[in-house]
Amino acid sequence: MDECVGAPLVASLRAVGHDVLYVAETAAGLNDVDVIALAAREKRILLTEDKDFGDLVFRRERAVPGLVLLRIASENSTLKAKRPAMAIDRYGEELFDRYLVIEDGRFRSRHLRRA
Repeated sequence: MDECVGAPLVASLRAVGHDVLYVAETAAGLNDVDVIALAAREKRILLTEDKDFGDLVFRRERAVPGLVLLRIASENSTLKAKRPAMAIDRYGEELFDRYLVIEDGRFRSRHLRRA
């Protein structure tokens, strides 16, 4: 997970058994390109709240195993903690090679282009 994602979300995903590598714990201050490289090296889905990753993946063609953009307001912390787990339950392994946007009431999904 990108370090812009809050620690409570990391804790809630770990509490239900997900293996979460949190950049804030292991490599704080890493730039976005290096975060993508880390996700690729570790073969991990990148969960972020930073829209800049979409630009890096789609316009600058940086490879990432999967990208999940969380677009839920901070003041809605309960929903923000639940929706990523719901997305994992719904998509599972299909999150690989996918760009998923998590919003309050829906998921938007598309496949990532591969070279």
